Amino acid sequence: MLELLNNRRTIRKYTEKPVDKTLLDKLFKAATQASNTGNMQVYSVVVTTNQETKEKLSPAHFNQPMVKQAPVVLTFCADYNRFTNWCNIRQAEPGYANFQSFVAAFVDAIIFAQTFAVAAESEGLGICYLGTATYNAGEIIDTLNLPELVVPVTTLTVGYPAENPPVTDRLPLDAVVHYGDYKVFQPEELNALYAEKENSEFYRKFVAENNKETLAQVFTDVRYTKKNNEFFSEKYLAVLKRQGFLG
Repeated sequence: MLELLNNRRTIRKYTEKPVDKTLLDKLFKAATQASNTGNMQVYSVVVTTNQETKEKLSPAHFNQPMVKQAPVVLTFCADYNRFTNWCNIRQAEPGYANFQSFVAAFVDAIIFAQTFAVAAESEGLGICYLGTATYNAGEIIDTLNLPELVVPVTTLTVGYPAENPPVTDRLPLDAVVHYGDYKVFQPEELNALYAEKENSEFYRKFVAENNKETLAQVFTDVRYTKKNNEFFSEKYLAVLKRQGFLG
């Protein structure tokens, strides 16, 4: 398992081989064994294999090719709808139309999704996470007819790999693991932690192609700008209000 995790790759191109429903159900069953808040399982996943629906979902994911090309598109959701309705028919008064409940369901849905991803990769499938599920959650809600108290948190494309890209680089463990107290890094320490990434041929080319002086500027000025972050924050907050998690 450690070898699988240490050598995992994001797959964006898939063969035409379909993913059998029996296999999907096997993977979902394994994923439901993941830890979750109070064993309430306040998450759900919408499975899309229909090409017409994938075409409708594609604009919400900025028309990334894998949405239309992957055999399976999975929309993982924070879901208090089912649990709330169950409480209502059992003479219990639910109190989950609030932000704290959304956060709990969001965390549970992400754990469910990642457990599914690991299970899928162990069976020879490839996956790609799409962060656009939160950028355009409202559009996804409309396409998939999601009810109140159900909000998309992430999307995975799934299929048999038609490519074998290199393993993506990662920062040294010292950058992300803090034993004892949290450590705020000094400039010279940050230089050391990011040295390999910044000096790699791939990222040097990345900087040049974007006409920037540093790799950090590519992230702040091109990929994840303040303007876009604020815009999509407002959109997602509006979705949480629309779906009943915010007053």
